[in-house]
Amino acid sequence: MQDILQEIVANKRVEVERFKTELSEREIHRRVEPLLDFSVASMSQALTKSDSGIIAEFKRKSPSKGWIKEDGRADIIPLSYQQNGASALSILADEKYFGGSDEFIKTARHSGVNIPILYKNFVIDEYQLFQARLCGASAVLLIAADLSLQECGTLLHTAHELGLEVLLEMHSEPELEYAALEPDMCGINNRNLGSFVTDVDNSFRLAELLPKDAVKVSESGISNPDTVRALRQAGFRGFLIGENFMKTADPGQALNEFISKI
Repeated sequence: MQDILQEIVANKRVEVERFKTELSEREIHRRVEPLLDFSVASMSQALTKSDSGIIAEFKRKSPSKGWIKEDGRADIIPLSYQQNGASALSILADEKYFGGSDEFIKTARHSGVNIPILYKNFVIDEYQLFQARLCGASAVLLIAADLSLQECGTLLHTAHELGLEVLLEMHSEPELEYAALEPDMCGINNRNLGSFVTDVDNSFRLAELLPKDAVKVSESGISNPDTVRALRQAGFRGFLIGENFMKTADPGQALNEFISKI
């Protein structure tokens, strides 16, 4: 099977260069600068203090399954997630493969969302960190599989300078060395981004190898409240869930029912 991650990252490099021609680096820096006087809600603290730790994801499409909810509205679903108990949100910003957009984060904020929002994208250039801050995100996803250790460290430093927290996603044991960069949150992706095969046991296998004081987040393939309870026992404080809610008629209500069973 073709490595989907390589394809996505190659497209992302082209996309970022296009964005830079549409809004120059100098101009996006100018627009972000006044925002730095204002802090954003801490996602890591929200997860640590939460009884559920659910990061509800606004995800309209995936490379493996196609459209999940093509008509999903960013002015309705994210706010409904907040109203139904989400600790934080994740909003896809990749358009080609996930049907996402930076505008969805702006729209969610304008609709009344004030809990932390994760900028869910394939970040390979610091320009994207400025995009994340500009659209109203609280934290950004950095993926070990598509960054060298040095690149990841540089992006993490820049994110912090912009007042953004970092969820650093790892999938395999060799990638756990990235945890030494001391991100705000350590994510374990249960989905292999090359093959898109998902196995929740991946979180249980790797949890004990992460730093004891890390804010641990389990990502992908979580569809059962019992799994969340078991993952909490294993030390996780965040649980990123998207498709399980988005495939229902009312994602916010689905979240509410899920939390009631934890």
